[in-house]
Amino acid sequence: MKFDRNTVIGFLILGALLVGYFIMTSKEQQRYQKYRAQQDSIARARLPRPDTSVRKPDTSTNSGKGNLTAPAANYSNAAGGAEKIVEVENDLFKIAFTSKGGQPKWVELKNFKNQDSGFVRLASTSFDKIDYRIATSDNSSTDITNLNFIAGEIIKSDDGTQTINFNLVSDSGETSVTHQFIVKKADYMIDFNLQMNGADKLLSQGILNLNWQYKALQQEMDLAFEKQNTQIGYVMDDEFDYHTIGRRSDKQFSDPVKWVGVRQRFFNTILVAKNNFSSGKIEWIIPDDKEKTVVQSTASLRLDVPPGSAASIPLSIYYGPADYRLLKKYDMQMGKLVNLGQGIYAFVRPLNKYVVMPVFDFIKSMGVSYGIAIVILTFIIRLLISPLTYSSYLSGAKMKVLRPEITKLKEKFGNDQQAMSMEQMKLFREAGVNPLGGCIPALLQIPIFFALYSFFNSTVDLRGVNFLWAKDLSAHDSILDLGFNIPLYGDHVSLFTITATVTSFLISLYSMSLTPDQSNPVLKYMPYIFPIFLLFIFNNLPSGLTWYYTVSNIITLGLQFVIQNYIIDHDKILAKIEENRKKPKPKSKWQQRLEQMQETQKKVREMQEKAKKK
Repeated sequence: MKFDRNTVIGFLILGALLVGYFIMTSKEQQRYQKYRAQQDSIARARLPRPDTSVRKPDTSTNSGKGNLTAPAANYSNAAGGAEKIVEVENDLFKIAFTSKGGQPKWVELKNFKNQDSGFVRLASTSFDKIDYRIATSDNSSTDITNLNFIAGEIIKSDDGTQTINFNLVSDSGETSVTHQFIVKKADYMIDFNLQMNGADKLLSQGILNLNWQYKALQQEMDLAFEKQNTQIGYVMDDEFDYHTIGRRSDKQFSDPVKWVGVRQRFFNTILVAKNNFSSGKIEWIIPDDKEKTVVQSTASLRLDVPPGSAASIPLSIYYGPADYRLLKKYDMQMGKLVNLGQGIYAFVRPLNKYVVMPVFDFIKSMGVSYGIAIVILTFIIRLLISPLTYSSYLSGAKMKVLRPEITKLKEKFGNDQQAMSMEQMKLFREAGVNPLGGCIPALLQIPIFFALYSFFNSTVDLRGVNFLWAKDLSAHDSILDLGFNIPLYGDHVSLFTITATVTSFLISLYSMSLTPDQSNPVLKYMPYIFPIFLLFIFNNLPSGLTWYYTVSNIITLGLQFVIQNYIIDHDKILAKIEENRKKPKPKSKWQQRLEQMQETQKKVREMQEKAKKK
């Protein structure tokens, strides 16, 4: 192969771009490792320490009981005793309440399995708690989790709702705290009513400082990918916002907050204040991978309690899947926490909400498997964009017809790229051919790809669903675990990624056979290089997405062959081009300016060449 100067320069530029990309990626990884080290240090500093507010009983005769109950003071009857667990079950989950602090101890989701084939459990560690401080006497106070509530009987109503009260009463009976939990028959949202008698004595200045700690344990096969898709979300001043956990580590709330929650890709835990938190802050850390924890968060939230002795604070907690349809029904902007298009990709969210999701739900209602549902979805999407596809192939056919004439122009002008460009544009204009006609429809399909990228990353329906060799359509498929990590690629081999890459390469080969020969080496070889990029980009993506891309590519190959060989008549296209060439073609102002600029550049270059000869 003979390389001219432009070819060498093109390859050098392409090589520089690739080297620059790998250098930038390496620096990003180093910054991430540094960030992780800082986060680990913070995590160790924030590890819970032994509670020193309640001292161990002294072995001397008279001091033991006093030292044990000093912080509890007027609630000494609640300072000790054995923990009691009460389980409540509805159609969707089983929840265990503990008498220690009168709150949930863990929640087990019946419809979702974890990586050990057990049920997914949320808020199930010793770190998880909902806490606040109350005054137990004039000179002492304690956290509510240090006290043992009395569990009441579970009250069941005719509609399947279950109510349980946890009561905390002072020794004198003058003040009390009740935690009431209402579990509905088929609902992931739990009502949590916090009631106080003697609130003016229990709280300082009518302020309840609620501390909510939550640890999101690993639920998916790929922990790194799960962390990438985990967010802290909230509604502050009636506006939804979110933060991906790896980009910052805290958020200060200066305005009223309706709710704050953690979405760990497929599961949400959300704390709601029906009358709003007045202010607060949430902080989070990303523990080391060996802890198998996605994120560990601590929210400090302020609740303003109305003046008076009796107070009622209505809260609720959502423990359940990150399902857009379920969250939307609560009408609190919770559905926005599901990533159907966020940030710079927010423009694809309407496409997912009003096209992709309704179509996919309709296909599911037919009773087909999810793998086949993706195939049908692909056919429907390709049918919807078929006008764009046909326009692209028609433009390619016109370009193919002009190839002999473009070859003649190359032979005529040789290395004179300026003259070649001017004559080629003139040829396209005379023939009525838009050289970008095949590119524009492809660009218009980019929003569809990004919409499906968001959809397949966020839809909980695909979680745990197997198809062909893929064990989970929401995670990458693997036919070979390498046992070591290849930078940018991963530690496994995804077969769906290989099929997507191979079919993309075949499309590139076929498309290049229809277009004029490119003298620019970057444009000439990029269609072959792009599929290689896909091999690295797709390897860690959900197999549902790579399966979709494979099916879409196979459809593209079939359409290209059928349209080019049986639908498009090249002789008719050539005849029409010849007819167009005979018609006068008015030049647009842009074309006139471009040709003037090219003509000026040509004259300058000729003058420079003459000067060199002299």
